[in-house]
Amino acid sequence: MITNDVTLTSDQVRKAAGALMKLRPAYTTLLDFHKQIFAAQEDSRIRIDIEPIQISKESLSVKAKEKFPLINMSEFVIDTEESRKLFRKICSIAEGANENMTLSAGRIINSIEAGELDLNNLFLSLLGEDDISFEKIADDLEIDKEVLVLITYNSIKPSLSVCALQLSIYLDEDKPWEKGYCPVCGNPPVLSMFEGNGKRFLFCSFCWHRWPVQRIYCPFCDNSDSNTLRYFKSEEEQEYRLDVCDNCKKYIKTVDTREIERIIYPPLEDVSTLHLDIKAKEMGFESGIQPDLNT
Repeated sequence: MITNDVTLTSDQVRKAAGALMKLRPAYTTLLDFHKQIFAAQEDSRIRIDIEPIQISKESLSVKAKEKFPLINMSEFVIDTEESRKLFRKICSIAEGANENMTLSAGRIINSIEAGELDLNNLFLSLLGEDDISFEKIADDLEIDKEVLVLITYNSIKPSLSVCALQLSIYLDEDKPWEKGYCPVCGNPPVLSMFEGNGKRFLFCSFCWHRWPVQRIYCPFCDNSDSNTLRYFKSEEEQEYRLDVCDNCKKYIKTVDTREIERIIYPPLEDVSTLHLDIKAKEMGFESGIQPDLNT
């Protein structure tokens, strides 16, 4: 079964992870950890209850003309009750991971139970890109900030995807976006994908909205010069390639679904291709996204 939809059932996510573990046993531990988180997110997503954001015709016209995204990150609506439940679930998953995750998750849970950590403020701090608050909380808990960001982001991710889906009704399919940043929230893409018809799509690194883009194109600097855009792939992994730009020295990983006969869950494909991130950096290219959310 081949699907490019980010929203699958939790059982489908587990099957997708299982297939990847057989293909890449070296990733088994990492995939098992993320499988649990992604499955929990899909179970949470179907319970999300949020009011759709309303955008006026006047505002929509200006955004379309100026190529502004529909909303800013701080404008996302989240189901705080469901996000709080998922936060605790992810902490329990993290407690069964490596030593650092176990220690961090335990301290976070203790802080919540002691009434010292306000999760609603944590969610708002992430949406508001308040890095100082995360630094302070992490320092007070004596944990890595990246772990706190990872758990917080993954707790609100189902709300982000539902909100993005609701907002997508405002996008004009007859007028392709053709930009490298997400038309919903303005964030850069984390992954590129080719479908069976040869069309190329980008996936947002924040809300995971998917949008079409031209085949020869760098989403980070708008470069479309074939002389400075290249890609690399190995004979052993025909379904993956690295698209690199000599202009801005950034890269993006691409999944070619035409080479795959299994369930495709994009977040798992990102996790199971960390060796491509290492290869790109060895070649002198940088990622176009912030590392904290997908650590």
